[in-house]
Amino acid sequence: MPIYESVMQEKPPIVLDIGTAYTKLGFAAEAYPRKIMPTEVVMTTTGIRKRLFDYDTPEELYDQLVDFLQTIFFKHLLVSPKERKFVLVENVFGPTVLRETLARVLFVHFDVSSVLFVPVHLIALSTLAVPTALVVDVGYSETSVMPVFSGVQIMAAFKDQSYGGSAIHAEIKRQLVEQGVKESLLTESVLEDIKVRTCFVTTMERAQARVNGGEDQPTPAPDVDYIVSDNDAVIQVPGLLRETVYEIMFEASNERDSLPHLILRSILDCTLDVRRALVESVFLVGGGSMVQGLLARLRQELQHLLAEDPFYAERFHGQLQFKFFNAIGKQNFTAWLGGALCGATDLIQTRSLVKETYLKSEHVPDWSNLCDNRPTGS
Repeated sequence: MPIYESVMQEKPPIVLDIGTAYTKLGFAAEAYPRKIMPTEVVMTTTGIRKRLFDYDTPEELYDQLVDFLQTIFFKHLLVSPKERKFVLVENVFGPTVLRETLARVLFVHFDVSSVLFVPVHLIALSTLAVPTALVVDVGYSETSVMPVFSGVQIMAAFKDQSYGGSAIHAEIKRQLVEQGVKESLLTESVLEDIKVRTCFVTTMERAQARVNGGEDQPTPAPDVDYIVSDNDAVIQVPGLLRETVYEIMFEASNERDSLPHLILRSILDCTLDVRRALVESVFLVGGGSMVQGLLARLRQELQHLLAEDPFYAERFHGQLQFKFFNAIGKQNFTAWLGGALCGATDLIQTRSLVKETYLKSEHVPDWSNLCDNRPTGS
């Protein structure tokens, strides 16, 4: 898709990736977001700071989105949103009320000219310029798997589970409280800092040895002292915690819902002719995928299941080797980067929902709505 001069001669489109924990924001055709900020809003009426998606009614969500977007436009991007084009990265299975309210805020309150909604898995893959991959998004609230073949998302094979950054934080907190650490010290920011600075994914052999028990246990990783910056308290992070908190993503169960099983089940839900292509093109995105050791452990687990688990050995034929793509830039803003690339092409002109069309019905077309996808004139 060529970059049209007419697109870039105008004001560059604003690209937003509003995640559960963090929001990436910037302009189209740029290589990095201008800012990555917590998805939190300080209410102008009460002064209370809260997560953007903690709301009880659509009206409350509307007010929170107005305050949140005003902070983005006038504090961080320093631009007026009026008559601007927007690219919004969204979860294709996200709540309808969220996209409808977000569109209403942008078109009615901020008077933007157009909005282009792009699906997170597909747009993240566009950064590689390849048409086929199994996109695994390890986010804050969930981990999701979406196969993409020849540029088309295979919706029937979509899988997701609730282990993400928040589940890791909960496991760190549980283990530290059991060690006698005061719960008041373990704020969300402290838990995240401990996760990023000290924790890693251990090897499959060490994990299996711990599960099997016995006397011949692997030597734990060294303990680490973590200093809480607010009050100079010191938290000792045990070595055992450092290498076991991520095991919740690999725990064996009868439900076959660990991350390796999730990937294999998603591939099995696709037709036979696309399975090999997906096995050889796995793409990890999302901030949770940046943890040290995850890629190597995932490759070990997947190859082990293919070889040793009869359920998969019977269904995957031939010698298959899982191969992984490397992300362009950092995985935590790969989807935003795809949106920035998309905003620099003619798609922003041809696929966007323009203000005039929206104001006629005040409705955002949805892929799951048959009426929205009915051919014109039928």
